[in-house]
Amino acid sequence: MVDRTAPDASVTALVAELAGRAKTASRRLALLSRADKDAALHAIADALDAAIPAVVQANADDLTQGRERGMAEGLLDRLMLDEARIRAIAEAVREVAALPDPVGEVVRGSTLANGLQIRQVRVPMGVVGMIYEARPNVTVDAAALGSSRATPSSCAVARRPPRATGRSSPSSAQPWPSAACPRTPSPCSTKAATTPPAR
Repeated sequence: MVDRTAPDASVTALVAELAGRAKTASRRLALLSRADKDAALHAIADALDAAIPAVVQANADDLTQGRERGMAEGLLDRLMLDEARIRAIAEAVREVAALPDPVGEVVRGSTLANGLQIRQVRVPMGVVGMIYEARPNVTVDAAALGSSRATPSSCAVARRPPRATGRSSPSSAQPWPSAACPRTPSPCSTKAATTPPAR
């Protein structure tokens, strides 16, 4: 009898590899401009539109295998992709590109009596793993939101006033490094933005 509770070693290795690559990519992605991120989103949407025939054929094979394994009709309907659904998914990606980019937004802040400025700034949230079943649109939603418009975490950043003047200004103040908000973007725990409807 096959123990289905034991993890498949090959799957575990693949997930670890993909997660490592995603973490490496996230460091570069965190520094991209809005224009670069929007261009990537539009490229995803255009690629989906261009691949409709191939995706529909591959999805038909998935549906056949699902029926052979006795998959419930409700799951089969969620798994099914046709031209209209794929175009709706692509359009949802374009809608994400039209959303405001929250990275770098100052949520709140204050200046202490000694001139120290404290700011809560939105930063990229890093790598997030998702588990889902029979929802191919979620793959695209996660890629679009997670790489560009997922609600970033808010990290507190303190700024020291310059020693020469004793006052703080945006042009001369220096960031105070901390574990929560280092000098380079880092992942912080947060709640992801709501996924726009794909169909």
